[in-house]
Amino acid sequence: MNKRLVGFGLLLIFGLLLAVVPARAAGSPDAVLGVWKNGEGTGMIQIFKKADKYYGRLVWLKVANTPAGTPRTDVNNPDEAKRKTPLKGLENMRDFTFSGDNKWEGGKIYDPKNGSDYSCEMTLVDANTLEVRGFIGVSLFGRTDVWKRQMMKK
Repeated sequence: MNKRLVGFGLLLIFGLLLAVVPARAAGSPDAVLGVWKNGEGTGMIQIFKKADKYYGRLVWLKVANTPAGTPRTDVNNPDEAKRKTPLKGLENMRDFTFSGDNKWEGGKIYDPKNGSDYSCEMTLVDANTLEVRGFIGVSLFGRTDVWKRQMMKK
């Protein structure tokens, strides 16, 4: 009787695993929505959806103001006309599409530290961990940053 019970228990666990794994792999296109802190802890990005694409904007900066007390601006932007644009609120991620398996691809990410635009893809590792990979050309030549989901106070 004990062997039957153990066998049934193992079968039940295996069945549950089979049911959970495909659901995890499929993922939800909107699972990436929310506020994320970058790996350095210097900024928070809100990922949002417009039509069928995903975008991101800077909503918090660890150092929000210059030494003079004015809001930090996009001083490294190659377009001189945009150098006075405040960093807070800046849309720095654009045009991502959900490709399945917890991955968003085909997007661009702008780095205000150097004024450069990179191809980008995002992978949701778990509900609170997002890998953001910026690259030039192919994904092999790039850098991955690990972002953590932030729970916003109401």
